[in-house]
Amino acid sequence: MPKRRFEELVDLMARLRAPDGCPWDREQTPQSLRTYLLEEAYEVIDAIERADDPALRDELGDLLLQVLFHAQMAAEQGRFTIDDVLTELHDKLVRRHPHVFGSGRVGSAREVRAQWDELKAAERDAHAGVPGEEKSLLSGVSRQLPAQLEALQLTRKASQVGFDWERLDDVLAKLTEEADELRQSATQGERERLEDEVGDLLFVAVNVARFLGVDPELALRRTNRKFVRRFQEIERELARQGKRPQEATLEEMDALWTRAKQKG
Repeated sequence: MPKRRFEELVDLMARLRAPDGCPWDREQTPQSLRTYLLEEAYEVIDAIERADDPALRDELGDLLLQVLFHAQMAAEQGRFTIDDVLTELHDKLVRRHPHVFGSGRVGSAREVRAQWDELKAAERDAHAGVPGEEKSLLSGVSRQLPAQLEALQLTRKASQVGFDWERLDDVLAKLTEEADELRQSATQGERERLEDEVGDLLFVAVNVARFLGVDPELALRRTNRKFVRRFQEIERELARQGKRPQEATLEEMDALWTRAKQKG
């Protein structure tokens, strides 16, 4: 049943892209769908964080639609098909799990991850890099990633060859150093310098998360949700007092924030 249903979805996507199919679907290109692809991935993450199975089921379907959409467009241009995508994924999973499908042996999830990274690096070296780009340990990190994720992957790769701090205190000291440099630049008001210093501060903050084994994207998303929850508590309390946020003083809102923070 699952195999047949997948084939039906592939046929359905081809039908939507056919000359007598959907005008909107026919107009789409890989470039026009980039935003949708990113949005669907984030909506899957949101459903996971909310432990909402009906939403997760729905969002995983939307994400799969993007895969089918891109594969169909490639097939129309003779570049590759969904069968090629599935075959490559199947072969990759087998290749990167020699401890399951071969004679390799690993003793922990950490060893599996290290082996995966080694095999991935070997695959990357076997393929040509970006034309004109100098070959580097960092070449496999996409420049199209969100900046925070790119920073995480760049420093993760550098750490694999020992280019890393030895202790958490060293990373935190670097964070303090960058904050001090930003404070000095803020008094000068040079826009380009400020951008550099803010970037340095964020880069080190990502490294703090990596050093602690925390995903900075997930950590920041959690803090965003916490901020929303607490700020909405401020709005509700002000509404009970017959006020809007713009009518309250900063001191009043700070006091309500502290109260909301104590609630969690």
